[in-house]
Amino acid sequence: MNQLTAHVLNHVVALSIPSPSSGVWHLGPLPIRGYALSIILGIIAAIWIGERRWVARGGRAGDVQDLALWAVPFGLVGGRIYHVMTDHDLYFGAGQHPIEALYVWRGGLGVWGAVAFGALGVYLGARSKGIRMLPVLDALAPGVLVAQALGRWGNWFNQELFGKPTDLPWGLEIDADHRPLGYLDDATFHPTFLYEFSWNLLAFAFVIWADRRFRLGHGRVLALYVMTYTLGRGWIEMLRIDAVELSDVGGLRFNVWTSIVLFVVATVCFVVSARLRPGREEHVYRDQRPDQLDEQPAPGSPGGNL
Repeated sequence: MNQLTAHVLNHVVALSIPSPSSGVWHLGPLPIRGYALSIILGIIAAIWIGERRWVARGGRAGDVQDLALWAVPFGLVGGRIYHVMTDHDLYFGAGQHPIEALYVWRGGLGVWGAVAFGALGVYLGARSKGIRMLPVLDALAPGVLVAQALGRWGNWFNQELFGKPTDLPWGLEIDADHRPLGYLDDATFHPTFLYEFSWNLLAFAFVIWADRRFRLGHGRVLALYVMTYTLGRGWIEMLRIDAVELSDVGGLRFNVWTSIVLFVVATVCFVVSARLRPGREEHVYRDQRPDQLDEQPAPGSPGGNL
């Protein structure tokens, strides 16, 4: 390597985004993992946002926290199942250790498994509380975007799921032992975690704006969440170089196809819902009572800000 090349590489690295030297810290014998902290922070943010939106829709304070007791464990299990199913050779291939499929703290949660199972948990909890499903999903959906945005920082702590090599100033430094074969000589990569973090926050702002501007109801906020998320996830997924099973189906990664299919389905649902049931639900409980109607916040109250 000549001096000019070394100078250029040093300059690029100086402008790049560093990765943490470790994603685990120890408080005595207790390990504190950056990945877990990112997920926990995302869950807290989603509950806080969802609670405010639910109260603004006429729901009771505390409902979302109760539903989270169902949604969070279901979502974690579903996210892990989806990840293991789509990358099963990491755990059940030759020389692998199947027990590691249970090691959630090491990373590996599939978004769509988490969303699907989390929604199932919400459904079970909503039934027990007499809550209508579509209004509560519309209230919760934007907060999920924030949870996904914060959760992506777990990939930064683990130095995983990054993109192709790049010499852009915001390239992400990755230690050699985290780089895939074929990329050992590359120093910086596209920070896909940061792209998705930024995209999800922009999508959150757009969905909140659209909901307030057009008073979306009957599942249309949920559909818009899916549309905006998949629109970004599709192009970000194309940048990634991590090896995944079903990684080249018709020239596209499996998660790109998933994004395309879900975007189309969500768009159809949005249009059909708008035509058949315009406006927003007046009641958010199956057996709405007069005292519950009185609990709706007045326009401009703090509960209506989101």
